[in-house]
Amino acid sequence: MASAPRPVPARVAGPADLDAVVETMTTAFFHDPLWGPAFPDPGRRARQAAAMWRLFVASALRYPWTLVTRNAEAAAVWIPPGGTELTPEEEAGLENLLADRASPEVAEGILGIYGRLEAARPSEPHFYLTLLGTHDAHRGKGLGMGLLAEGLARIDALGAPAYLESSNPANLARYERAGFAAHGRVTVATGHVVTTMWRPAAS
Repeated sequence: MASAPRPVPARVAGPADLDAVVETMTTAFFHDPLWGPAFPDPGRRARQAAAMWRLFVASALRYPWTLVTRNAEAAAVWIPPGGTELTPEEEAGLENLLADRASPEVAEGILGIYGRLEAARPSEPHFYLTLLGTHDAHRGKGLGMGLLAEGLARIDALGAPAYLESSNPANLARYERAGFAAHGRVTVATGHVVTTMWRPAAS
């Protein structure tokens, strides 16, 4: 039986890390079964998706909960209890951003995904892992799960629960080893199923 992931050295990301974190997320989610098809043109996907990831990562940096490895080879974007992924102004502009970078159809599909995920989120205060990714050039080294373990250790010290959405079924066992359990299922318009997962506060 595989053991729980072990923490890796991590630091809180700052504005100077934005480009590196966006590049990491763009490569990490390029072939994701949910976020890959959300940008259906593979030739333009990286550029289009990067614009979206930049908005979300830049917004999350207003909280001290985006953790990265030394050179942002892996990044974990946490939203603390009471926080939001985007400011009201950013959320209001998301549709136009996506329509401009991709198309109105892409924008509609992505807003639909976010709407369903938001509706499924628990009301109990929690830390929300909105993004976790490892750059393609650094996969297979345990950085992503190690960064997750480090973040959870910090959250455990605060006595708070954690929540995430697993868009890739291949990751479910990894999250379970980190203490998460399936919480629910969200089916998006394409038929893809996202598993929501909850980790209770450390006792």
